Formats: sequence, structure tokens, C-alpha cells
Amino acid sequence: MTCLVFLLEELSAQEMLKGVLPKVLPENISVRYIVFEGKQDLEKQLERRLKGWQQPNSVFLVMRDKDGGDCLVIKQRLAEKVCASGKQAVTLIRIACTELESFYLGDLNAVGQGLDIGNLAKKQQDRKYRTPDTLSNAAQELSKLTQKKYQKVAGSRAIAPFLKIDGSNKSHSFNVLLVGIRKLMSVTV
Repeated sequence: MTCLVFLLEELSAQEMLKGVLPKVLPENISVRYIVFEGKQDLEKQLERRLKGWQQPNSVFLVMRDKDGGDCLVIKQRLAEKVCASGKQAVTLIRIACTELESFYLGDLNAVGQGLDIGNLAKKQQDRKYRTPDTLSNAAQELSKLTQKKYQKVAGSRAIAPFLKIDGSNKSHSFNVLLVGIRKLMSVTV
């Protein structure tokens, strides 16, 4: 059995994945989560955690927010740590642009369903929600849009089961994450 291991910067990412993965993964895939205490902790421990992983038939997905950084620089820095661990053939790196909340702003119908807010889906046609990855303050925007109903962990837990996985999410980075997960499932370990 293949084990898909997620190395994540925060608990809200785990909650999002727990809501989405049952719709994406076959039942014969086991999932493990390693949640760090922020992006610095993730980067500091990544190489050591990968090197120390002993469970056979494991593939890895490293995910962190872009925040205010340069996506290519962040990805290169993480790739160097993955390469140093010797696990580059079975590891994929994904950057949430700009924040995890961009994924939610890309599917306002899911936000409305998860947080029980009516008529939110109609705002998807507003200019800023058509390309939520370009927003520099997605978390603040989501909090404002939901009148502070959105809280990072509880909001992720509530919204994620409603996120569409058919490529219609307006967040390009969310769709790239899903493609990456599917790609990892085709890796022979």
C-alpha cells in the first residue's frame, strides 16, 4: 500500500486536505500528515524529516504558502532540501499562492455552504474572486467577506468538503495541487 505523506506548514492545511482527499484518492492509499509550526519550522526540519522517514512505499508532498515571497525562490530552496534528503524522486513541492485562503476564495459556493452563508457564490464573478491567487491578503479578504465567520482551522474544516475538485476552482494553485496529488499516485515506489 502506498502512503502519501504531507509535510505542511500549518494545521489549517491539514484540515483542508482531510476534506478534499476522500474525493481524490483511491481507498488503498494511506495518508499521513506532518504539520510544522509555520514555514520557518517546515524549512528548518524538512531535510531531516524526509531522511528519517522509514515507512516503505511512501511518497511525499511538501506544501507551504507563498505569502509575500518569490514563488520560484521558495520552491528552489525547498527543492534543495528535498534533494539533500535523497527523496527527490518521490517528492512533490506545491506552493499555495498567495495563501491557503486563496483556495477558498476560488470556490465561494463551497465557502457559503461550509460556513452557512447564503448568496456568497454570486460574488465569484467579482473581479478579485475570478483570480484569487493574485490577492496579497486572501486571509483578510475571506474574513471580511464572511463577516469574520471564517477562522483558519475551523473554517478549513467546514469549507474543504465542499470544494470542487473538477478544475472549476478559480484558484490556479489549488488546481495545480490536485494535479500534483494525482501525479504522485502514479509514482512507483
